[in-house]
Amino acid sequence: MLTLEMLKEMPEDTIIATGTALDEPNGLFMANTGKMLRWVAVRGGIHDWAIYCHFAFNPVEWILRFGDKVHFDSHIKKLVPCDDEAFKMYRH
Repeated sequence: MLTLEMLKEMPEDTIIATGTALDEPNGLFMANTGKMLRWVAVRGGIHDWAIYCHFAFNPVEWILRFGDKVHFDSHIKKLVPCDDEAFKMYRH
């Protein structure tokens, strides 16, 4: 469970978590392609954070630079379980 205290303690640009999910309604629904997506959660510069995703064949570094930001609250909380304080620091 990601907490505000954890965010404050980690250096900026720290990868918090990464994983894969299908691009479908019950997965990480982005464009309904049915393909595998890779997502990367990263800490920002002021103990904020965000999740980026793209097709799983792309490397993590590419996704962090060019990936699509995850915006739906339900997706964010499913991918990175977090407390309310940490969630408020999500950079939409």
